[in-house]
Amino acid sequence: MRKLLLLLATTFSLVASAQQDVKVKKRDRKRDIEMVTTEGTMVLRLSDSTPEHRDNFIRLVKSHYLDSMLFHRVIKGFMIQSGDTTSIRAAAGVPLGNGGPGYTLPAEMLPSLFHKKGALAAARQGDNVNPERRSSGSQFYIVQGRTFTDAQMDSIEVTRLQGRKIP
Repeated sequence: MRKLLLLLATTFSLVASAQQDVKVKKRDRKRDIEMVTTEGTMVLRLSDSTPEHRDNFIRLVKSHYLDSMLFHRVIKGFMIQSGDTTSIRAAAGVPLGNGGPGYTLPAEMLPSLFHKKGALAAARQGDNVNPERRSSGSQFYIVQGRTFTDAQMDSIEVTRLQGRKIP
């Protein structure tokens, strides 16, 4: 539990070339991205199968948009999520998970890409409010282990929130 709380409070900064001009160059696409956190360092490899998501993530890194954000959603054994801009200076106990750049990305879901441990994916709202399955412009998650059905996730969220539903 202590590790889970530490991970929840983890901040990270992404290390990449620092340019305010956020054009994605061809050489950027072949670069791994190093994510440095207070819990250690991860190397992220972006998929060429999802070019809009890949280029968007590279732009966010190059512009330092994701620097110092919290992992605001942690589900032990499943995933860790970040990318909410309001998490940077959020006070303890403030609900997080709705911040972002104000745009979404078209779905780039492919049968060859699926959740498995270590996968990096874009967060999105559920199909009931997002029938086009558009992804958040900045929120992402990293799969940490097993995957769950929508019903299982709802049950986990309700339990985690002690019966309070997510608005």
